[in-house]
Amino acid sequence: MYKPTKYILLTSLLISSFLITACGAKTPADPFIATAVAQTVAAQNAGQATNTVTPAASETFATQTPLVSSPTLTPLAAVASPSVPVNITTSECAKASLQSETIVDGTIYKPGEQFTKIWQITNMSNCVWDTSYKIVFWSGDILGGAYYYNLPQVTGPGQTVPIALVLTAPSADGTYRSEWKLQTPDSLEFGVGNYDASFYTEIAVSSADKPKYGIASISTSITREPKTGCPANTLFTVYATVSTNGPVDFTYYWGQSDGNDSSPKTVSIESASTKTFTREWQFGRANSQGPKWISFKITDPSYPLQQVNFSFECP
Repeated sequence: MYKPTKYILLTSLLISSFLITACGAKTPADPFIATAVAQTVAAQNAGQATNTVTPAASETFATQTPLVSSPTLTPLAAVASPSVPVNITTSECAKASLQSETIVDGTIYKPGEQFTKIWQITNMSNCVWDTSYKIVFWSGDILGGAYYYNLPQVTGPGQTVPIALVLTAPSADGTYRSEWKLQTPDSLEFGVGNYDASFYTEIAVSSADKPKYGIASISTSITREPKTGCPANTLFTVYATVSTNGPVDFTYYWGQSDGNDSSPKTVSIESASTKTFTREWQFGRANSQGPKWISFKITDPSYPLQQVNFSFECP
């Protein structure tokens, strides 16, 4: 729509120029006319340029806006979980075993006394336990603790994590047991071993000036070397692990089914702890075969006899 106007103005200026020239006008008017023509053309070109560029800028803006606001990464980050590998269910992550623990069961504390119980627990699964896993109160007396704690550190398959809880003995005399389990991020609770058992602590509280300390428990086991076969000599070893709930002296002896008993021995224990005693019995091919036993007996203070039965066979 601007072209006719442009040509009319140019034609009029040219005609005027010819008339002035024909009439003998002076040359200084030429630059003025040329300048006017140039300004007119420039102004019209500028108008055309403006009309051409504006739609292009508008199209570019409309194309880029959705790309800037598109949220592509947020959902992906929320879905992934580092603790459960691909194709592994949560229940497969709930596998643990108890390796060791501090504080002998039956240890005596004063009312209100604080103590720290530590369980060494191994991750028996193929998952990585992160700190969103929890230690949760399961049963018994909470002993002044919280109902749950976050796992203290990331624990990979086969690794062992120390679980340490600061607990407090109740104010009343008696025996108390506090049981705990682990929990996956989606609230599946699990314990240790094949039976998914809780891990626990058991204490005694006494307000007496001189509590009566003694034997808390005795556990026994046996090994055979070699495990199978009939070599020239076969060695059986019995282990008796004695736990005390405080400082105590006790007297014990070993007994055998063949009458080869040991002499009595007295042991002094300085604090609540465990101590393991061993007894060996070796057999050759010519020795009598069949059922045997080895016993462990604490006579003072009196404690029930512990007997381990086994059989020596060498065909």
